[in-house]
Amino acid sequence: MPVWELSSAARVVPPARPRKLAKVPFVELADGRLQGVVSSGSDAGRVYVSSIATGTYAFACSTNNNRPCGGARGGFCNHIRALVGEAVLQYGAERVARYLKADTGDTPGTEPDAHKLVALMSATRPTQGDTSAAAPVFSRFLRHLAYLELEPTTAPLPEMQWFPPTRTVA
Repeated sequence: MPVWELSSAARVVPPARPRKLAKVPFVELADGRLQGVVSSGSDAGRVYVSSIATGTYAFACSTNNNRPCGGARGGFCNHIRALVGEAVLQYGAERVARYLKADTGDTPGTEPDAHKLVALMSATRPTQGDTSAAAPVFSRFLRHLAYLELEPTTAPLPEMQWFPPTRTVA
């Protein structure tokens, strides 16, 4: 068994390519969605929580206090397009397409780009989805921000101590 599996620290997968965090500070493939936090282009104090559902591509975009995005009427808004672009930088286009169950039709070894993924999903005429995921996504984003304020250390974090140090259950 590898050493990292015996510790309470998770191995971090490096991003596919470096990305800037100013526009999309948080992106994840979780809960059957590509989801994340996207900064507003017009107001520095506003962020949007955007998501695309796996398989159906149902999309949702709203502010962190559940006000609807004005651009997400009948199609992907600029926030969702930015989310897809940053997800491709973070995880790689092939992994994002596979997670969203998007058949890009590419030959193995060639990777689609963000524009192609957005066009492919938009062509299916996805419906506007539920914004109920916004609160947990924004909460996870705030938790990640809190970790940035901690001093760098290799000591275990108290809130992570519930992970068993080995595969044995107490």
